[in-house]
Amino acid sequence: MPELPEVEVTRLSFADRIAGAQIQSVRTGKPLRWPLGIPAQNLVGRTVRGVRRRGKYLLLDLDQGLLLMHLGMSGSLSFAPSQPAPGLHDHFDLVTTRGTLRLNDPRRFGAVVHAPAEDAPQSLKLLGGLGIEPLSEAFGADAFHAGLKRRTAPIKQVLLAGDVVVGVGNIYASEALFLAGIRPTLPASRISRPRAEKLRQAVRDVLGRAVARGGSTLRDFANAYGEAGYFQLEAMVYGRAGQACKVCGGVIKTIRQGQRATFYCPHCQKS
Repeated sequence: MPELPEVEVTRLSFADRIAGAQIQSVRTGKPLRWPLGIPAQNLVGRTVRGVRRRGKYLLLDLDQGLLLMHLGMSGSLSFAPSQPAPGLHDHFDLVTTRGTLRLNDPRRFGAVVHAPAEDAPQSLKLLGGLGIEPLSEAFGADAFHAGLKRRTAPIKQVLLAGDVVVGVGNIYASEALFLAGIRPTLPASRISRPRAEKLRQAVRDVLGRAVARGGSTLRDFANAYGEAGYFQLEAMVYGRAGQACKVCGGVIKTIRQGQRATFYCPHCQKS
């Protein structure tokens, strides 16, 4: 599943190229997770002002309203001056004066939703419960620690929930917890303020490095240029069960938490 770094890398790969483009036509394929919300023809003639990100959502700001795009479990976006004929899994084309933005999604868990404004019900339904952006200045020590103190669930699960801090997906939660030296099963409410600050810095560090490396390509992720990411090559624990820890030489372990695999080092993450 594309996580925050992959979504941000995707945004960076086409945002400047599509800004200022006028929509010429829209093609929709098989139904996605949620309906577009308006007739596709109503988007023709509108101008793309810019592209932002909120959590794992891309927000295409238009001169009238916005499009909220989610890549789901297996989706990807490509942007090119022209695209080949749509394939079986190409479910949305936004044809503009600067090129065509195409959503390819084999599992169809992604979505493109129109909203008249960011504070409209359509937007709030998807964005209203999201936590603080981890790469923003708003992600401060006090607010993060206070959010953790209110949660008794294991810290890994709290990071994934997205209501305290948004976008820390499975790969990056395991990596940040390792960097902070915190065991993934520790209840969030038991994390002291100094350790919460260490974890906050670890989250920012891991996500920042992942964006710089182009995200992680575990199966088929590619940005809008078609380029793969390389962060997975420097993972300390994720996907390394049974291998030696790069720090202490111990054996990396894996457990299941909420149907997701968690990777950690029992020696480096004692508590």
